[in-house]
Amino acid sequence: MRNVIWMFALVILASACDSKMVVSEMHELPGYWDKTEIVEFDIPQLDSLSKYNMFFHLRNTNDYPYNNIFLIASMKFPHGKIVTDTLEYRMAEADGTWLGTGIGSLKESKLWYKENVSFFEEGTYTLSVSHAVRNNGEVHGVTQLPGISEVGYSIELVNRD
Repeated sequence: MRNVIWMFALVILASACDSKMVVSEMHELPGYWDKTEIVEFDIPQLDSLSKYNMFFHLRNTNDYPYNNIFLIASMKFPHGKIVTDTLEYRMAEADGTWLGTGIGSLKESKLWYKENVSFFEEGTYTLSVSHAVRNNGEVHGVTQLPGISEVGYSIELVNRD
């Protein structure tokens, strides 16, 4: 038991030492993502002179029935401007093997959102994300998207090599 605790502590410590990571946050879901649920994150004030890469993080279980996912992402700037993107990401190989990382039935996918971003306006930026998954041939989207347990984002400092 003691070895398990030390191993867990080592994993936490190693992940905390990511010097590029500036901010990250996860939002827990009840095992599905409702079509009407828009997940919002307030981004803290960042250095306006630095460049950043932004990522979405999705944690899914084997209950997720698709090999891709569609997201609607919006970034609201402090002075009111809103930029909205429709994004598609692959979640699994053609044979069903998950692309995310993790042990067991829970996988985490780190998905590129934006690169070389500057947060030049003073104030709070708000990042919003919802899913836009629909079955082939159907007009209406999936009401409750099963197998998505958490949605989040992270921002990393761009390397200046």
